[in-house]
Amino acid sequence: MSDKKETTLQIAGMTCAACAVRIEKGLKKVDGVDDANVNFALEKSKVTFDPSKANVNKLKEKVESLGYKVVTEKAEFDITGMTCAACANRIEKRLNRLDGVQNATVNFALETAQVEYSPEEVSASDMKEAIKKLGYQLEQKQEDTGEKVDHRQKEIEKQTGKFIFSLLLSIPLLWAMVSHFEFTSFIWLPEMFSNPWVQLALATPVQFVVGGQFYVGAYKALRNKSANMDVLVALGTSAAYFYSLYLSIQSIGSGAHMVELYFETSAVLLTLIILGKLFEAKAKGRSSEAIKKLMGLQAKTATVLRDGQELNVPIEEVKALDIVYVKPGEKVPVDGEIIEGRSALDESMITGESIPVDKTTGDVVIGSTINKNGFLKVKATKVGKDTALAQIIKVVEEAQGSKAPIQRLADVISGIFVPIVIGIAVVTFLVWYLFVSPGEFAAALEKLIAVLVIACPCALGLATPTSIMAGSGRAAEYGILFKGGEHLETTHRLDTVILDKTGTVTNGKPTLTDVIVSNGMDKAEFLRLVGTSEKNSEHPLAEAIVQGVKDRGIKLGDSEHFEAIPGFGIHTIVETKTILIGTRRLMENNEIDIQEIIPKVEELEKQGKTAMFVAIDNQFAGVIAVADTIKETSKKAIQRLQEMGLEVVMITGDNKATAQAIASEVGIEHVIAEVLPEGKAEEVKKLQNAGKKVAMVGDGINDAPALATADIGMAIGTGTDVAMEAADITLIRGDLNSIADAIFMSKMTIRNIKQNLFWAFGYNTLGVPIAALGFLAPWLAGAAMAFSSVSVVLNALRLQRMKLRG
Repeated sequence: MSDKKETTLQIAGMTCAACAVRIEKGLKKVDGVDDANVNFALEKSKVTFDPSKANVNKLKEKVESLGYKVVTEKAEFDITGMTCAACANRIEKRLNRLDGVQNATVNFALETAQVEYSPEEVSASDMKEAIKKLGYQLEQKQEDTGEKVDHRQKEIEKQTGKFIFSLLLSIPLLWAMVSHFEFTSFIWLPEMFSNPWVQLALATPVQFVVGGQFYVGAYKALRNKSANMDVLVALGTSAAYFYSLYLSIQSIGSGAHMVELYFETSAVLLTLIILGKLFEAKAKGRSSEAIKKLMGLQAKTATVLRDGQELNVPIEEVKALDIVYVKPGEKVPVDGEIIEGRSALDESMITGESIPVDKTTGDVVIGSTINKNGFLKVKATKVGKDTALAQIIKVVEEAQGSKAPIQRLADVISGIFVPIVIGIAVVTFLVWYLFVSPGEFAAALEKLIAVLVIACPCALGLATPTSIMAGSGRAAEYGILFKGGEHLETTHRLDTVILDKTGTVTNGKPTLTDVIVSNGMDKAEFLRLVGTSEKNSEHPLAEAIVQGVKDRGIKLGDSEHFEAIPGFGIHTIVETKTILIGTRRLMENNEIDIQEIIPKVEELEKQGKTAMFVAIDNQFAGVIAVADTIKETSKKAIQRLQEMGLEVVMITGDNKATAQAIASEVGIEHVIAEVLPEGKAEEVKKLQNAGKKVAMVGDGINDAPALATADIGMAIGTGTDVAMEAADITLIRGDLNSIADAIFMSKMTIRNIKQNLFWAFGYNTLGVPIAALGFLAPWLAGAAMAFSSVSVVLNALRLQRMKLRG
């Protein structure tokens, strides 16, 4: 059994013992599996297998193919030591090869790794050890991401120090080189700077102290049978440095006062590359601006009541069920429920609504929103990483750390690019040395160095991740949360948007819309009697009527008798008046004449409204109509989507007449009505089978299957957690304009990525032949290489200033 391996899988989704038997049989059919035992009670499976034939990923795939889920954990790590995209590629491959790692994604721009793994199979320390052998450091992120900011700042300070040191030593070498040309011979040069040994003394610290990081990186890469940017830099600068050293030694005793040296080439190159790295580090820091802004919204401290005392404690120390005091002007520290007090809260950071919302006892408050005027006592319900803002930050971080499919091309190319460049550089050297300038070693060497330096694939590695970071971060500021880079990419291809009616196009709750009273009846008195009658009813329509009456400033009394008549309406007595409210049948059964009002009622019903007849003391008194009202922004938002060339479809379980009325009001032509909750996913599939790229927008539990089935699922953030879990994009503000904003942001981000990739590919495609033909000095190649990386990052950062109309 020594060659066999045993693993435990945590399985979710089993509903009975038959499920366990099915999984057990399925796992035993996997090639290489000797035995599988599934425990239904513990929801665990123990599997013994031959590691040469099977692995944990294969077992996971089998379980998922049977319709169940293997529970895994996610960890995020900071990585130090990466110098280019090839490093990220190598770390990613090594992590993905570890047993128990389901998926690992390394983001070069963020310097992070996101790993999904089975904790029974592999631990964080195993991952750290494996990556340490590659020559990099892996550190698991703490809940407080302040360390990450410090780590990046330290790196910027370190590179700044190296740059200043390198610049001071390189200036005399550059001075000597510039004054050496015929047309610049008038420039005064101190005698000592022409001395080969002074130049050697100046160049050596730059080569081995400043450039030491490139030698270390190159060694680690080559030891692991791969090549990266460090290899190119180390080869190019070493060729110039050691050839100059050789010429300096050769000049001893020759009497030559000034020999052709290339110390300045290697020193200036390294100075420019370090400067490029410094700019890059600062620019990459700016691309995480969205996370910093979101984290800046969090309250730092909270006033809690413990043992009868008010204590001011750090936000991290607040526990669930703590009583928190929130004074006027303060931020609400955690998610919770008001147990005492009344105030207006500014929730614009979550909802986008600038008007403060009135809250009182029993209402829910969201952490980081601002208490405007009243004093509140709040019972903490969600703290730390469970708060709404913490969840938003987590989604944004995961999206920024994820990889879009468009990046695979860049990954493949950067992985094979360096060996090809080295080959081109060697061929360039030989062609120049043997044919173009026979025997002129120095001229051929210059061309080799220029080719090696100009071809660095840094820009290629930064092209996609920086755009995704900036694009998803900017979208988050507008309340649009992309769950991953792949969703950000897919969204721009959408051509059809399906909108669930209730809670998406409409507000999701009925309101009192129309009041018609018979001749001689006072409208305010009519509403007072109706509101008082409906006060004791639990029906949702009754609640809408009561709220509507209260909103009109009318005070309600008490009914002396209340009787609900199922399927018909209610019968009440208010202030000795007998009141009937309900259907046409209720009126007919009580012989109340309603013929004159029927045409008006039918007109209301065509508009999708529910009309109820009211009789007072057996006389027809009027009609009240209730409807789920359309959101103010729906019509304009749907028009925007149509102007963008998208087909908009409305789906609902309501009857066709109501659905059609709502659709015509907002300008939707295609309506799918009377659809059962389970049928929504089928309707999505039908459109997909017709070749459409479909987005489903919904807010309820019954929308979750359709959200998961669609190419892109968008959950309205004011809806349920289940819907948001199933969706690819969460629209926090509940405004349909966010759909158009999400698609627009996706298009702008993909366009930005394509610009970056075009620049990165084009730069290398043009740069290498120009350098090989001898039109590019090595120091100029170094400057161009640094500029290419910085320009790609700066182009991506333009997304952070993108204006959205929502």
